[in-house]
Amino acid sequence: MPLDSDPQVTPELAAAHGLKPDEYERILALIGRTPSFTEIGVFSAMWNEHCSYKSSRLHLRRLPTKAPWVIQGPGENAGVIDIGDGLACIFKMESHNHPSYIEPYQGAATGVGGILRDVFTMGARPVACLNLLRFGAPEHPRTRHLVAGVVAGIGGYGNSFGVPTVGGSTNFHKGYDGNILVNAMAVGVAKTDEIFYAKATGVGNPIVYLGSKTGRDGIHGATMASAAFEADAEEKRPTVQVGDPFTEKLLLEACLELMRTGAVIAIQDMGAAGLTSSAVEMGAKGNLGIELDLDAVPCRETGMSAYEMLLSESQERMLMVLDPGKARQAEAVFRKWGLDFEIIGKTTDTLRFTVKHKGEIKADLPIKELGDAAPLYDRPHVVSVKRPPLGEVAAPVPHAQALLRLLASPDRCSKRWIYEQYDHLILGNTAQAPGGDAAVIRIGDGPKGLALTTDVTQRYCEADPYEGGKQAVAEAWRNLTAVGALPRAATDNLNFGNPEKPEIMGQLVDCIEGIAEACRALDFPIVSGNVSLYNESSGRGIPPTPSIGGVGLLEDASRTATPSIKRPGDAILLIGTTEGWLGQSLYLREICGREQGAPPPVDLAAEKRNGDFIRGLIANRALTAAHDISDGGLAVALAEMAIAGGIGAKIETPASLPAQNFLFGEDQARYIVTASPEKAAAIRSEAEKAGVACEIIGATGGGALTLGGEMAILLADLLQGYEEWLPDYMAGAIS
Repeated sequence: MPLDSDPQVTPELAAAHGLKPDEYERILALIGRTPSFTEIGVFSAMWNEHCSYKSSRLHLRRLPTKAPWVIQGPGENAGVIDIGDGLACIFKMESHNHPSYIEPYQGAATGVGGILRDVFTMGARPVACLNLLRFGAPEHPRTRHLVAGVVAGIGGYGNSFGVPTVGGSTNFHKGYDGNILVNAMAVGVAKTDEIFYAKATGVGNPIVYLGSKTGRDGIHGATMASAAFEADAEEKRPTVQVGDPFTEKLLLEACLELMRTGAVIAIQDMGAAGLTSSAVEMGAKGNLGIELDLDAVPCRETGMSAYEMLLSESQERMLMVLDPGKARQAEAVFRKWGLDFEIIGKTTDTLRFTVKHKGEIKADLPIKELGDAAPLYDRPHVVSVKRPPLGEVAAPVPHAQALLRLLASPDRCSKRWIYEQYDHLILGNTAQAPGGDAAVIRIGDGPKGLALTTDVTQRYCEADPYEGGKQAVAEAWRNLTAVGALPRAATDNLNFGNPEKPEIMGQLVDCIEGIAEACRALDFPIVSGNVSLYNESSGRGIPPTPSIGGVGLLEDASRTATPSIKRPGDAILLIGTTEGWLGQSLYLREICGREQGAPPPVDLAAEKRNGDFIRGLIANRALTAAHDISDGGLAVALAEMAIAGGIGAKIETPASLPAQNFLFGEDQARYIVTASPEKAAAIRSEAEKAGVACEIIGATGGGALTLGGEMAILLADLLQGYEEWLPDYMAGAIS
């Protein structure tokens, strides 16, 4: 309901807005008076964790963000890298976790809408979307409902907008029972000399509101995303925005057309904290003041207060600073597309954020302290206790049975039920669809392509955040390498619990350090990202989950590798050293019922050496198939290759390792590849010269998979559990 009069601001009201007592005292000292109701809303929006990164900014500085091909690193709407031929790739990943738990369809849908705007705000036409999803245990009463709603929301928005959803990662674990993760990634392509930024310039330039009208949906969305869930999660439903992908498509076309006119000086998506954050960020970045008159804001509801208009997170809205001489031309573009266009303010030289409504000044605040000078905390943190390496692991079931169970497990089963709800072929540039190591899309009419992936192994991060952070980067890097792409840059989405708990803050710090080390070693800078904290419910935090989204470049998209076995009679080669590491493995959890031990160590020099070797083989067309080895180890990777190609394989297990360690160990920096017998020997010789471990372990052929001396498993039996678990679960056939 609209507010008849603004309530008096008190410490209790400030606390209700998520501001700590010391933060409220800081506000009083900063402005020298009690803030107005609208002003306390503005502070709550700009100083919350979601917008200010007050707990993480100090540590994010450790991340490598520069390289000769990096045009724009963190700090803008999205990161930008040069991909040659006068083109740039613009991409970012962002979370919509809390909204998706409260209202899964709209939460996920608006997460996709928001990340798309981050990309086309910078002048790029979106070419692909990806996601990373983490749900609670399958047996939890809400999990099936959440999966159905989130997947439908992602597909509903992306399909309607007209962008292919080409990749993702989906896992289940009881640690996400009360707080799922929905991380959305968008990728776009623009000309390198036509990139737009959020930094406002020039005094007296008009500030223009563009897109849809403002409503009361999403008010306090950013504040809600910066707090833990308690028993009142359902009461927060009104803080979830409602999306309209068809309007967003119009907004995309209008923005790109307007950008070609030269009228745009600065542009910012109205995302978290809506009009407040977009206006403040543009002014703060440009060392300018911003003056808004809310009487001009297009509203779809009557009687909206200044507080509501400033904090609404209604979707499909933009804010621009325009060349005053081209304002009429700009308006004509937006009117043509049936979108709102209103001048609602101007830039000033005051370094103040001033808001007027109905003739009254509702807010008058220092803009730098709201924006890039928001609070910064060095929170207490403790180094995570490392778990000891695992001892010998006995095989509780035959290896063939273990493999069948792993393929039919929630984490390793086929995710076809999910990605077939996404249009991954729209725009006609998808060269590798979901289901492989990385998606591949062609860039325009030329030979080049982009490889895209998202990944993280949260088991490893929980057991050893530092090593897990390294592995998350290495896994994304391997995914890109396995299709033949040169990894160029990454975006991250750091999902953690309550940073006010030293052990949780320690997880964040250690993961960032691991990510930073891996990015430096692999020449894989972080150019954009998002931090999502307070992911906990009833006092229990989620497993630390630093999602990594990777982008790689293919000079020739036709020279790419896929995992599917192509023909019988090819040699099967194992690239990388196998020690049989079962600590924190999927085998240990799913087959042995234990989550114990240290995760596999990540040798970054070996990652780089082995990956460079694999890419060379793919570029020279020496391989017929390639697949990264990850969850479930060698046996699962080989089974996936056999299922994808419809051709079986037979491998031998060495006497030097227990068979379960060889088959299911999750040692890092490894790939399984196939090649003709005549090329296999040459590959081994080249590997030896390059210092890369390489062994021929078997051959392709037949209609079954044979692991060492065990009885062969028919491909039909492998396929059944692999393809049927998720559809059966979603249909209610599995409890």
